[in-house]
Parts: sequence; structure tokens; C-alpha cells
Amino acid sequence: MRMSATTQGIVALVAGITVFSVQDLILKQLSGDYPLHQAMVLRSLVALPFHLAIVWWFDGRLSTITSPGWWRMLARGLLGFVAYTAYYLGLATMPMADTVALYFTAPLFITLAAALFLGERVSLTSSLAVAAGFAGVLLIVKPGSAGFDLAALLPVLGAFGYALYMVAARPLGQTESAAAMAFWGNLCFLLCALALSAVYGGGSFADASHPSMAFLTRGWVMPDITDFALMATCGVIAAVGLTLLTQAYRIAPSSTVAPFEYSFMFWAVLWGWLAWGDLPDELGWIGTAVIIGAGLVVIRAPAKDQAMEKAAPEGAA
Repeated sequence: MRMSATTQGIVALVAGITVFSVQDLILKQLSGDYPLHQAMVLRSLVALPFHLAIVWWFDGRLSTITSPGWWRMLARGLLGFVAYTAYYLGLATMPMADTVALYFTAPLFITLAAALFLGERVSLTSSLAVAAGFAGVLLIVKPGSAGFDLAALLPVLGAFGYALYMVAARPLGQTESAAAMAFWGNLCFLLCALALSAVYGGGSFADASHPSMAFLTRGWVMPDITDFALMATCGVIAAVGLTLLTQAYRIAPSSTVAPFEYSFMFWAVLWGWLAWGDLPDELGWIGTAVIIGAGLVVIRAPAKDQAMEKAAPEGAA
């Protein structure tokens, strides 16, 4: 039986999310022995030829990466680098499930950023969902409690950076291809990781007092063959996962496939439990449910608004 384009899009997105979840598992596993910038350098170098292949495949030529807007795509890549760096530094300290749940505030930040920077209208339903989502954040972070760790704010910072990263794609998408933006994003990752390596790679600023700081400031370490292969695998994962996600949003309506991004939560809980025996506590489960519910409302609200606007003239006639 031939799958519809929408079904193919959902399958591609779920597959892409599954692939990316393995990258989180790898980087959290490596965070105790290697610096993040070392893993990023190797990941970005391995991903580079794959991104060039993706540009050729989707755009039909490589010249799209040399368009006059290359510097804007590079600047957007900097937002992505900040977002993912904050996320992975938080992942080094926190359980995977909690980190991913907090990062799922991204749709809430996207709604706010689109209203502030793009002038998009935000419905009352979406506004209430955003407020509820941030209440869910408080349940997971638990500010003021004995177990509160500032590192819990890193995934939220990452979600904010990711929101700006995605909102910046909308005006850029009018003149630049998604494949070209992904290429420049990866190149920015490489350049920024090299800059961090120049500062911290020697190990003179190493700080082992906190897992997140250690993951940032640790000096380069010669990896064994297994760890080297794992870092290189992250580059393949990034390219393959990005291709699957790009394909999903290319062939299917965004409002239909976007909710399936929350399948990441299943993998976060599973990998965290299998690898480290981590499971969210009661408040963590509640907070996660609130954030995901709020995110789903925010994602679905624009589609419902558009449907109502299209139906209004028919009802009036």
C-alpha cells in the first residue's frame, strides 16, 4: 500500500527524531570525559560533506550556498550554536528526560518571538498555553528548593535560542534554501567549536567543579577508537537526521507533523532509564505533561485559526 505524502512526512519526522535521540545519548555518555567543543569539531567536520550532498540533492546545485545572503545564514547559525551548546551543557548535568522536557518550551518561545519580531497575532488560547507551559517549567526546575541547580535553566536558554533560530528562518526562507541554511549552520558550528577549542582546548581553564562547566572548559583528550567513532557518528546522525526532518516538513503540512516531534520524549525517558536509571519524579512527570500539552496547543492553534478563517465566508454566504 502506497503511503500518502502526509504519512510519509510523519514517518520521516519520527525517524529523524529517533536518530537525533541517539546523538543526545552519545554526547551525554561522553560528557564526563571529553569537552563539548571537541565533540562538536569532529561532528561538524564529518557532517560537512553530507551537508554539501544535501544541498546538491535538494537544490540541484551547490551555488545556493554562495548567495548574497550567506552572512545572514551564518549569523542565524550562531543562534543555533548558542541554543545547542546551552542544551548539551544542561544535558551533562541533568537527566535526559528533564532536559528534553525543558527544551520543549521552544514552541512557546517561538510563539512569543514570532509575535514580537514578525508581528504575528497570538490568540488567547495560545497565550494561556504559553503561560501554562512556563508553569510546567517551574515544576521541573523547582526554584528555591534544596535540589535546585542553575544548570536546569540551560535547556530553557537553549529553547529560547532555538526559537530565535527558527523564527529567523522564516524571512531567510524567502530567498535562501533550507539545505543552504543547514550548511551554513553546520559551518558556524565548526567555526565556533574551533574558537572554543582555541580557548579551552589546552586545558588551562578546566573547571571540574560542576559537570556543565567541566563539559565546556575541559581540555582536548585523545579519544580511544570507540569514543572517536561515537563522535564521528554524531556527524552522520546530524546530517541524516536533518535530512529526514527537512523532508518531513517539505512534503507534509507543518501543523500535522510538528506534534510528532514530542516522540523525542519517549526516547529521552527510555535512554535515560536504560543508561543511567534516571526517571522523572512526580513533579517532573506533571511538569513534562504540562509543557507538552501547552506545546501541542500552541502548535495546533494556528491551523485551527486558519480553518476558521476559511470557513467564515462560507458560513456568511
